[in-house]
Amino acid sequence: MSLIENQFASMNKEKTLTLTLDQITRLIPHRSPMLMVERLIEVVPGESAIGVKTVSLNDWYFQGHFPKKAVMPGVMIIEALAQTAAALAMHTLDLYDQEKLVYFMGIDEARFRKMVSPGDTLHLEVKKTHKRGPVWRFKGIARVNGEVVAEAVKTAMISD
Repeated sequence: MSLIENQFASMNKEKTLTLTLDQITRLIPHRSPMLMVERLIEVVPGESAIGVKTVSLNDWYFQGHFPKKAVMPGVMIIEALAQTAAALAMHTLDLYDQEKLVYFMGIDEARFRKMVSPGDTLHLEVKKTHKRGPVWRFKGIARVNGEVVAEAVKTAMISD
């Protein structure tokens, strides 16, 4: 990375913020066991965020997926990316404690690259690629230890 790129990266990180679990639950209606994101870091309102999910053997889906080799279902990784994107959109519009919901409209280009197991920490990177009215489109990449484990493009709509 060049000196200019490093300076730009530093400037962007200085302007970012973090959302706590309490803030997330004020933005989206998900609760345990379906809440799949614990906090958001590096939030740039209207642009991008990184959600964090610590994967635990106690997570409900490991009871049956799979008992002898615990693997996080890919659909749950996509759900975690979607919740991260939903919290970012709702935060951007300052829709705390509102009766609004973010509805999934579509998933495109979903790819699963590596298995996710108990003890892993997912970093759920979402970036807005398009917004038109209440409809948002995000590119999402899930990583564990910097390696891509899944990715997808998601479309969602904010509604009453």
